[in-house]
Amino acid sequence: MNPATLDETDTRILQILLENSSLTHKEIGHMVHLTGQAVGARVRRLQDLRVIEGYTLRWNPEKIGLTVQAFIAVFMKSSTAHQDFQSYVNAHEQVVETHRVSGEGCYWIRVRVRSSTELNQFLDELLHYGNYRVSISIGQIK
Repeated sequence: MNPATLDETDTRILQILLENSSLTHKEIGHMVHLTGQAVGARVRRLQDLRVIEGYTLRWNPEKIGLTVQAFIAVFMKSSTAHQDFQSYVNAHEQVVETHRVSGEGCYWIRVRVRSSTELNQFLDELLHYGNYRVSISIGQIK
């Protein structure tokens, strides 16, 4: 998609949705000086162009007991383990994000678990695919 196909109003609508995707089209329309129907048409166009791929919400994982967040660099032990590893991380809800990276490691993953015991169990399973280096989050800034 060519960024030139987005105008200033599209960009503003996108920014508003990024800040609060629960706003109605009518509410957004007041902010960008369009009708709710016109905003809805623009949002559908942004979805069709795959600029908007979906919606999510912000939540507090600690409120439901997910108090440990870890960042793990994974170093694969064989070039044939990638497919199995990718299937493994996709199947585990503790894995919040997975990135294939260049530089140090093959993958960086972010996990949220209830305890250090649960993290240790997860790390033990990771050893089937390779070695790892883990860093525990001590506080989120942004």
